[in-house]
Amino acid sequence: MDMTEIGAGAAAPYTDAARARLVMAYAACELADFARFAVPIGEHELNPDGTTCAPGTALAHAARVLTLAERFFEAAVVFERVGGADWQVIGDVLQVSPETTRARYAMSEAAFSALLSEEDHATGAAGEVTSLRAYMVREPLEIALDLDDWVLRHSDGDNGLGTAPVSGALARRDTRRRKPSMEL
Repeated sequence: MDMTEIGAGAAAPYTDAARARLVMAYAACELADFARFAVPIGEHELNPDGTTCAPGTALAHAARVLTLAERFFEAAVVFERVGGADWQVIGDVLQVSPETTRARYAMSEAAFSALLSEEDHATGAAGEVTSLRAYMVREPLEIALDLDDWVLRHSDGDNGLGTAPVSGALARRDTRRRKPSMEL
């Protein structure tokens, strides 16, 4: 993809579903990066008896991972909805009623729709999260290129990802205008 496509209006050629998938991909990346910090055990993290030197630190980190996992899950629900899944399908996956699912995630879907229409960039629980999501929706190619780099850095030798494992798959809208057919 051409880097000149980045900038004002870069969002326009991408479908709403592609932009929702990009928000989901970013949430997964953020979750993965944060969760991996819990794996190494620092030299000064444990006492000689194996207990923690800083009580509550591991729990606080786990709570943040859970919050990020919930954000990823919410983005997945929105992506599924934008892609055409009804509340019944989502409820079936969650093993709850469609009404329960709608009550839980309808506001997330509405917030994403508001971002698409650029009516309200301040919608959401955390302004910084919503601001970042708004940016992702407005500038999907720039975010996708960053995610391409992230995937390639973390690919562990996976072949077949190509050079654009995120940006290469973003679906674009058909921007060609259809000419009205002439009826006889």
